[in-house]
Parts: sequence; C-alpha cells; structure tokens
Amino acid sequence: MMHKYVFRPLAAAALTCLLSSAVTATAQTTKSASGTLVVGTAPKYPPFESKDPETDNTVGFDVDIVEAVAAKMGSKVEWQDTNFDQLLSSITTKRLDLIVGGMADTQERQASVSFLDYLRLDSIFYTLKTQASKFPNMDALCGKRVGTARRTIWPDAIAAWSEEHCVKQGKPAVVVVGTDGSPDTRLQLNQNRIDAAVQGAPTLPYQNKLEGNKYVQIGTPFLPQLMGMGFRKNDAEFGTKLKTAFNAIIADGTYKKILTKWGLEGSAVDAARINGKQ
Repeated sequence: MMHKYVFRPLAAAALTCLLSSAVTATAQTTKSASGTLVVGTAPKYPPFESKDPETDNTVGFDVDIVEAVAAKMGSKVEWQDTNFDQLLSSITTKRLDLIVGGMADTQERQASVSFLDYLRLDSIFYTLKTQASKFPNMDALCGKRVGTARRTIWPDAIAAWSEEHCVKQGKPAVVVVGTDGSPDTRLQLNQNRIDAAVQGAPTLPYQNKLEGNKYVQIGTPFLPQLMGMGFRKNDAEFGTKLKTAFNAIIADGTYKKILTKWGLEGSAVDAARINGKQ
C-alpha cells in the first residue's frame, strides 16, 4: 500500500507535465495543420484586393489566386484583414500562414519571410490625363512632387531613380511625398497636392476602368519585379506545396482565367518561383 501512495503524486505530476506540453503544442499549431490556411491581406489595392462595397467581402485577383491554390492543396482559407505594414510581422510571429497584398518580392523582405512569386509587378510613374502634356518624357519628373505609399518599397525606389536620372544630370531631385496608401495617393493627385504618382503597372488599367480613364502612364516601367505571397522563412515543405499547387492552376488553365477576369494577362508568369528562383 505504501508504494501506491508514494508513486501517485509522482504519476500525477508527470501527467500534469504531459498535459501542459500538449496544450502548449496545440496552441502553437497553426490552423494550416487542420486544413485551413489563415491568410492575411490589406484590402486597399484593387484589383489585387479590396472590399466589395455591397457585401464588405474582400475580393480581387489575390483572393481568387489564393483560393485556387488552397483548393489544390486540399485546404480552406480563413481571411484576416490587417495593415500592410503588419503583414510581414504576422508571418514571423506565426499569427498567419500566408500573406498577400500586391507585395513585391525583395531581398530585404526575404530576410524575414519567403515568397512564392506569382505575378510580374513592374512599377510605373503616372499622372492625370489632364496633366499629361507636362510630362512628355520621364525627365520631366525631375523637381516634381511624386506621391506613393510610404510603407512600400517605392519611396526609396523613386529616390534612387531621381538620384540617377535627375541629380546626377544636374537637375532638381524628385520630391517624394509619402501617402497612406494607393487610395490616398490618387486623392492627392486629384487634389493637385502632388504632380505624379507611382504604383504597380497592372493596377492602372483597372483603376482607369473604375474612374473613367483619367490616368496615364509616364514613360516606361522603372522597376521590374515579381509579386509574391509570403510564408514562413525556410519552411521548405510548405513552400513546395504552394509551388506545386500554383503550377497546377497554371497547367489546368485556372491561372489564365483569373488573370483574364481581372485584366492582368500581360503580367503573367510562366511558372512558380520561390524567392525568384524556379
């Protein structure tokens, strides 16, 4: 009898530790393990993602692509809205499994997340059609106020372009104006608070469709890049699953259909890439 009472507390303590470990492990397991991908986006950048004014659902090219890829993986999608500047940290802290947001795959961002590249994202300068005569070429941007979302790669990209094409040529630098996002950029342009703006080339035709063809591109794209959906850095197994699923929607024609739906046929990639590598 004595042995029974001596070992019961020890057994209870061991059981408590095991249960505690199990609870901790469960808390740390992402929903992707249960067949649901938790995907974050900042729905302010049509045609990639925005809110449907009638339903308040998040809609767009990115939404359709992620849903199609998830279906090939046998997963469902749980969408979570967040601010653009919180997307990367939401991956590193494991609050999200995947992020999309018209986000360029850059070496700086690859320091914290990995990317499945699924669209070409050339960056362009643009202005109002009524102001087009002021910009017969890209050199006319020197000394002008150019707006873009401050939390993106574009402020630094504009400054670098200005240094090379304006300052080194003895011309005044472009005045970079940071904005709160693409809608705010267009608002400032329409209010003549800036002279020109920068955004991804694929978005301009869609925006013109919504706003009566009021914007024009200035010159040629100045920053060719790939757009990626971000996932946990060095999670090779998950990356392989994403890549296989994306290649599958290319092969069965789903990718082309989604591109056509959103007017992005000219920005297609021919195959999936992880961090720019096929």
